[in-house]
Amino acid sequence: MANIALVGMTGNIGKRILDEALERGHSVTGTTRGAADLPVRAGLKVATVHPADAAALAAVLKGHDVVVVSLKWDVNDIDAVIEAIRRSGVRRALIVVGAGSLLRADGRLHFDHMPTPAPSSKPAMIALEKLRAVTDFDWTAISPPTAIQPGERTGKYRTGTDTMVVDANDNGRISREDFAVAIVDEIEKPKYLRRRFTVGY
Repeated sequence: MANIALVGMTGNIGKRILDEALERGHSVTGTTRGAADLPVRAGLKVATVHPADAAALAAVLKGHDVVVVSLKWDVNDIDAVIEAIRRSGVRRALIVVGAGSLLRADGRLHFDHMPTPAPSSKPAMIALEKLRAVTDFDWTAISPPTAIQPGERTGKYRTGTDTMVVDANDNGRISREDFAVAIVDEIEKPKYLRRRFTVGY
């Protein structure tokens, strides 16, 4: 079982990653900016730290097998997170980035298809660019498809790399629960070292 550091454990995606990892028997240190009212759970340690504080975050991450980061990149600093991972000495990191940097069937970025891009779309694209320049630890970036909503955990999904995974109607979608399954699957059986991948139905 892995000893996982999860940055962003209380977010919409982070909560599902936490549930999936604990359900499979992994131990998790989850970070939050405020630990009040978080329930006690077997296998979980909670650390209160701001992700912009690279030194403090590095101290929390140190000693883990893998770091998983699920943050909104319009309000968080990818440079600080990368620096924290470097300082921690952890050699493996999975980092959630947005869908905007995925290619669509016409060869254009999904970002260019968005009538009104979300505030985090462009910063997430920049986060991916910065990760691709990292050579001193084994990172994996993961992008969701267009639609990622609460739903059923089926344990089934299809994977891609830089092109969005879509159904017969050109819709990219996955439940948050199955997105978390894909992340924990990648922790357990790494396939995308120093690469980005994506999932969908």
